[in-house]
This record gives sequence, C-alpha cells and structure tokens, in this order.
Amino acid sequence: MAARKNSAGRMAKEKLYKDLPRPKLNRADIAEIYERLRRENPEPRTELNYSNPYTLVVAVALSAQATDVGVNRATRALFERADNPQAMLDLGEDAVRDHVKTIGLYRNKAKNVIKLSAMILEEFGGAVPTTRDDLVKLPGVGRKTANVVLNEAFGQPTMAVDTHIFRVANRTGMAPGKDPVEVELNLLRVTPDAYRMGAHHWILLHGRYTCVARTPKCYDCVIADLCRYRPKTPPPA
Repeated sequence: MAARKNSAGRMAKEKLYKDLPRPKLNRADIAEIYERLRRENPEPRTELNYSNPYTLVVAVALSAQATDVGVNRATRALFERADNPQAMLDLGEDAVRDHVKTIGLYRNKAKNVIKLSAMILEEFGGAVPTTRDDLVKLPGVGRKTANVVLNEAFGQPTMAVDTHIFRVANRTGMAPGKDPVEVELNLLRVTPDAYRMGAHHWILLHGRYTCVARTPKCYDCVIADLCRYRPKTPPPA
C-alpha cells in the first residue's frame, strides 16, 4: 500500500514538473550559481527582525508591499509590547494600527494581525502552525509568507517566491515561470539538495542588491557569466 502511494505521488510530481517551462541553464550551472552565492553569504537569513515564530509571522505579513527596513522600524516598539498572540490581543487593534501606520495598507494589516493572533490561540493552541496548509488559513498569510515561516522558523526547505526571486529566476534562466507558483515549483525541481535550505534567501538577496529591477548590476555580479540575461549592464561611466 505504501509503495503504491509513493509511486502515485512520484507520478503526480513528474506530471506537474513536465508541464513547467524548461530551465535555460543546465544543472551544473545552476549548482555553480548557488555555490557562488553561498560563498558570498554562507549563512543567509531574513532581514526582518523577529524573536520567535509568532513575531516572524507578523513581520512577514506586514512586509507585503513594504520594505524590510520599514517593517523593522515599525515592529521594534510593537514587539517590545507584544511578542505573543495573547499580548497582541490585549494590546488591541487601535494600538497595533498606531504602531504600523508608517507601513503601506496599515489599517488592513492591523486587522489581520489581531485576527491571526486570535486564530493562533483558538485553533492552534497558541503555537504557530508548522504546515503550509494551516499557515495559509491565518488572515493575511499567503503562500509566500507561509513558505518564509516554514523555512526561517521551522527549518523546512521551502521556496518563498517574491518579486526579487521571480525576477532573478526568470532573468538568469534558472527557473522560468509566468507566475510565482511556477517559479517556485521550477526552483524546487532544479535546486540541489545541498542548497535548498538557503536557496530562497540567496536568490532574494541577490535580486534585492545586485539583480535589481530597473538596471541590474551585471558588472558587479558573481554569476554574470552564467546568467542568460542580455544585454549585460556595463560598468557606470
């Protein structure tokens, strides 16, 4: 029975991968990209400040359409007052809103912080859930947020595709896709096991600081010779 179930699972995964766009780089080049990024940053971490899985969930939920720097500035005082679901509920929505009002969409985000805190207490016994299916039930938590929490807080080799990762995966040719889920699945398909835990951080940070949206810094890129992006940006005059 178990063997039959595993075989069915493999067949479903193979069919899913078969329908994805084909990478433009071979596996050796992709492994070399990760190796170079790892040499630059051996232990990558999120740039959001947090102290436990709960504050991580809140910080990542607040980071939608906002910078990590802006979120850290807003949550510094918030987390000093409330670093667990009950304390956040005791603080109340008005106070949460005042703390995060410098962040985009702050009114709706404050509501979601209160709602997700209540759900964690009522449905998960006060502990942040450890599966994506449960995490995405929380208000304000989507697939990307869930993947960040699973990777950063619980050590699961997930791939959280944001705009930076989407851009780098398509530009380089590592894992083309027309939407974040396609890119996520493609990256999971081609990323060697040795790099899976740090993969989403390496690609995200590369997109945030080097492979930037408007004018990528190809002249200062450690993977420029492997990347399929053309034309390469020349050094500034």
